[in-house]
Amino acid sequence: MGKIFLVGMGPGDASHMTPAADEALKAADVICGYTGYLALLKDRYPGKDTFSTPMTREMERCEWAVEAAAAGKTVAMLCSGDSGVYGMAGPVIEKALGTGVEIEVVPGITAAVSGAALLGAPLMNDFCVISLSDLMTPWETIERRLRCAAQGDFAVALYNPRSHRRRDHLKMACEILMECRNPETVCGWVRNIGRDGQEAHLTTLKELADADLDMFCTVFIGTAGTKAAEGFMVTPRGYEEKK
Repeated sequence: MGKIFLVGMGPGDASHMTPAADEALKAADVICGYTGYLALLKDRYPGKDTFSTPMTREMERCEWAVEAAAAGKTVAMLCSGDSGVYGMAGPVIEKALGTGVEIEVVPGITAAVSGAALLGAPLMNDFCVISLSDLMTPWETIERRLRCAAQGDFAVALYNPRSHRRRDHLKMACEILMECRNPETVCGWVRNIGRDGQEAHLTTLKELADADLDMFCTVFIGTAGTKAAEGFMVTPRGYEEKK
């Protein structure tokens, strides 16, 4: 019986990949993943067998990985960021239940962390991560979570802010948040974290609603106390008040 490593490769740049992730990819007989993710690492692991599928065919990928491991292969399922945050860890584990295949989840640096680092310290206090993609989660559920986050004054990291099919989701999310938050709330967004074309910008909640973003962007919504200072986005932790 083989094994599956569920590997979070971080944002894409080799310098942001953990040593544990690198070792798992080196140990694998075959690397499985989304076509675009494999392309980012093709020069780093030459000669490795690979299996890829495009977007929307994730379950085919999971089934193949479990079947290959059941046949004795060591498989590395490659995920962007962390495999357990909007990644393939959950589906693969569910598919592998009862098969006897060994599973090891190898953590990676998710976009909430790597993106926050580009902006400064937007997540210094309690925060939540919400995806605006309604492919897996009904929009009504996403709306409810956004309202709860706004009412609780959490800092928020938004994944999948906009796509060709979902042109208005970010605008709708900002409007929901502005039901409880000042339109001038400090926000920021980053694109292509750790890759060519990387950029980071500060903005306000009102301006964010009309920002021209895409699936390669991660958005950060500040709390009532978040500040913009000298190019940094900072959410206070409260240390000064405790002195």
